[in-house]
Amino acid sequence: MNFRYVLLVLLSFIVPAFVEAKQPNVIIFLVDDLGWADISLRGAPIDTPAINSLFSEGLTLDRFYATPICSPTRAALMTGRDPLRLGISYSVVMPWMNNGVHPDEHFMPESFKAAGYQTAMVGKWHLGHSQEIFHPNARGFDDFYGHMHTEVGYFPPFANQGGIDFQRNGVTVSDEGYETFLLANEATRWIEARDKEKPFFLYMPFIAPHSPLEAPDDLVKKYADLEDKRELTRSVSIDRTRKLNGFSPSARPIYAAVVDGLDQAIGQVLNTLAAEGIEEETLILFSSDNGGAAYAGGGADNFPLRGGKGDTYEGGIRVIAAMKWKGKIDANSNFSSIMTVMDVFPTLASASDVPMLNTKEIWGRDMWPAIRDSKDIKLSKEVYFASETPNYGEFHTTVFNDKWKLVQVITSSLLEVNVENQLFDINTDPNEYKNLATKYPKLVEMMANQIREWRALHPISGIRAQLVPPPGWRAPKDWTSYTIPIDELQEDASLGFGVHAHQILDYLIKDHGRIIYDCKPGDWERGKCKAPEKPKGHQH
Repeated sequence: MNFRYVLLVLLSFIVPAFVEAKQPNVIIFLVDDLGWADISLRGAPIDTPAINSLFSEGLTLDRFYATPICSPTRAALMTGRDPLRLGISYSVVMPWMNNGVHPDEHFMPESFKAAGYQTAMVGKWHLGHSQEIFHPNARGFDDFYGHMHTEVGYFPPFANQGGIDFQRNGVTVSDEGYETFLLANEATRWIEARDKEKPFFLYMPFIAPHSPLEAPDDLVKKYADLEDKRELTRSVSIDRTRKLNGFSPSARPIYAAVVDGLDQAIGQVLNTLAAEGIEEETLILFSSDNGGAAYAGGGADNFPLRGGKGDTYEGGIRVIAAMKWKGKIDANSNFSSIMTVMDVFPTLASASDVPMLNTKEIWGRDMWPAIRDSKDIKLSKEVYFASETPNYGEFHTTVFNDKWKLVQVITSSLLEVNVENQLFDINTDPNEYKNLATKYPKLVEMMANQIREWRALHPISGIRAQLVPPPGWRAPKDWTSYTIPIDELQEDASLGFGVHAHQILDYLIKDHGRIIYDCKPGDWERGKCKAPEKPKGHQH
């Protein structure tokens, strides 16, 4: 037989496989305050078959790290950047704040949209609400259905601070039902109505199981007799709140009901993928936005990890996470290398063959080759996290590498500041029982200096803990009316006082933080701190 003929026949089978290869659909399930041990696959007395399936049919991310609190994680996820450089590392965006992620930052859906993806967000935003330029529709999402804030409740009127906070693309909606299920219904509707000729990018940041904990009556009854068997977290700031359980019922039963409802919602979306015949075409990432809220009113369980939400112990930043891509990622597999929420954007872009259109430094790494090939990958640089909430006057921060982790608990009063250094060999002691700080004082000193240098990059204008509103502040009756439209704003971001004032302040403040967003120490002397140039080809 002619060799050329045989070759052509073989190529007729092989070439179409390359031609027909498609970019995957991408779904991100981001759940809110879910504990490390709060799925039945890990022994929790809560029915979570859908979430379990993401682990059993996909890849468990054993060492996936998020920030200790909500807004910073979402900022890091969307940008691939260190949230401290964004001025959104220490606290969350409260309703009475005007802060948001800087409009010159590039968001993940913008890159996916430019690559031909349909984009949608269904759920909780929490990255700025006061100006349209902060909103999801200005950040690359074609469609937005959900809430600008957190703590809107799970039943109508879905209010934050008394103001209605439920919208579709800037218009208030009055949908009736259980919030978690409404989000699932919207995701199902959107997937079914999509343009089937194009891939899609769907971001689903659920409120569940964040407080205020509410669930349908049947789920409340289902877990009504559930005992609270959580162990102490070994975190002073969390365990002292457990004393409140002596004055009120445990939040554990209602928390379990909320998690069960969350699992049903995720299951509905997964069933929609199956019904549409696109399971093998869809890459799914599932994670919590921070460690479980293990305090009295939270109900989560992070055992055996230490601490929880708000801490920089493992229980606050090492979160439950998994990836699934049927046919591309081995079922029931594990990835033990450190991966952070900042790695999500470059990793998903790489897996989807989507060019990243960022113009600023990306802190995250492309982890896809290591995940795809089941190879370990070492950290290329240290990882830093911090939190100033929920305990006013108590600051948690950490720096860690592949072996060592330094946790600093900084408490302050009017007259004094106390810094408690806790050093852990995170490989041999992942649950942080043995403080080695006194054994390795030089290492503590070096890592403490690393934290100090890192914190010096936080802009003074960045968010700090502001747990109560300014005197007399009132929320709008409808949060869509609160927003300032883009066309009513100035063309360029304000730098505040004049250049000379900033130079003086920067000289005086020194390592306490940068005055201007995205400046580094010494930038004033080099003439680099000025109004940022708009990225080419990037419009809101």
